[in-house]
Amino acid sequence: MYKRSFLQKLEYKFSRYAIHNLMTYIVGGMAIFFIASFTFPLGYYVFTFDFVAIMQGEFWRVLTFIFLPPNMSMIFIIFALYFYWLIGTALEREWGAFKFNVFYLCGMIGTIIAGLITGFATNFYLNLSLFLAFAILFPNFEIMIFFILPVKIKWLAYLNIAFLLFMLFFDSWPGRVALLVSISNVVLFFGKDFIDRIKQYHRKAQWQRKARKR
Repeated sequence: MYKRSFLQKLEYKFSRYAIHNLMTYIVGGMAIFFIASFTFPLGYYVFTFDFVAIMQGEFWRVLTFIFLPPNMSMIFIIFALYFYWLIGTALEREWGAFKFNVFYLCGMIGTIIAGLITGFATNFYLNLSLFLAFAILFPNFEIMIFFILPVKIKWLAYLNIAFLLFMLFFDSWPGRVALLVSISNVVLFFGKDFIDRIKQYHRKAQWQRKARKR
């Protein structure tokens, strides 16, 4: 008899509450905050996660940092937001709205909780978790570097993993907590697959060793 996973049980009960086209709203929020940061004095700062300011009543910071744009360059932001929209909508198309909502929500809640504990929170690693999930599901997807050089997304993912390992060793402990918690959704969604692959590789190696001894 087919047995539903925990996530499938949740989807069966709560899928009607899923936000469809979630990445469109997130990217739209980033675009609005990007414009607002130029319109209002110190606009960017009032949206960042600041534990002291939150404790003084600026509660909006608990959420608004999620929508901070990845870059303040007028040219770069167009391509960055389009890329985030591309990978987010691809993940939602692959998983369905509910599962994508859960993936993003896990990373977001983890980031906020870590920020309230350590005093530091950034949406950088949360956005990076989307990229890693996309690279796992679509490793051979190609992007054009500088509109000239085609590169498969998996190679960029390897570079980002190397960067994450570097930051894990050399960043401050609040930064390390933010890193680990923000990408925990990748572990939750793909950890079992990685373990199964390792087990499969181990069984194959054992079979090959036995075959050579015969």
